[in-house]
Amino acid sequence: MILEILDYPIEIYRAMFYYRSMKEKLTVEKLIKEARFFCLKESKFQNKDLFGVTDGKAVGTYIEHKFQELLGKKYEYTIGSSARGIDFPGEEINTDLKVTSIVQPQSSCPFKNARQKIYGLGYNLLLFVYEKTDNAATQSAKLDFKSCSFIYKERTADYQTTKAILRMIENDANSDDIIAYLMDRNVPGDETVLNKIAEEILKNPPGLGYLIIPNALQWRLQYQRKVDLAGDVEGIVKIVDEDRLEQNRGKYLF
Repeated sequence: MILEILDYPIEIYRAMFYYRSMKEKLTVEKLIKEARFFCLKESKFQNKDLFGVTDGKAVGTYIEHKFQELLGKKYEYTIGSSARGIDFPGEEINTDLKVTSIVQPQSSCPFKNARQKIYGLGYNLLLFVYEKTDNAATQSAKLDFKSCSFIYKERTADYQTTKAILRMIENDANSDDIIAYLMDRNVPGDETVLNKIAEEILKNPPGLGYLIIPNALQWRLQYQRKVDLAGDVEGIVKIVDEDRLEQNRGKYLF
């Protein structure tokens, strides 16, 4: 067999290499499609590697690597790094992947500035929320994806803060009112920083965010509001939710 392959003309080798190297360009739409496929498939998979693993960070890393491996076989895209800060830093995708347990749906992200709490993180989020159960009889774990959402960057601000600010603007708040509110909420920043933010808010009111972002030198993103979200919201794509997953389980064969 090897000898037969070695007898192929060089043009055949070039063609084989060319077609193998041809991959689609990853887009947000394709990322969402693959996330749906991944959740439905993995929710049926008996995972030996994760049996007995209780470290949420280890489970999250495992899921991230497996999803990246799936994408890498089919698509061309810029791979993230610790220096870039997010998993899909390409300009056309600009998305970070977050994996969290339904028990306490939260994760962390680097703090850049106080403005992120009001205007969002500056990038999209692809959020996987799972429930892990171990089966002692089969010595395997099952990851049941309770929710999966794509949150556009415009919706990644803090819910309570943006909701209050938008209400204040409706009530004709001025710069001093907004600064007082930001100080009362302990939004990070000195007087100069908060004054600039207040001026920007009056000129360019933020959209309503759907994350919970406590004040810290490292943002701690909490997703319970997103997980509990009922109905459709512009800027948030509900890729998978628990009811939908149950309806579709029998329709997917892997």
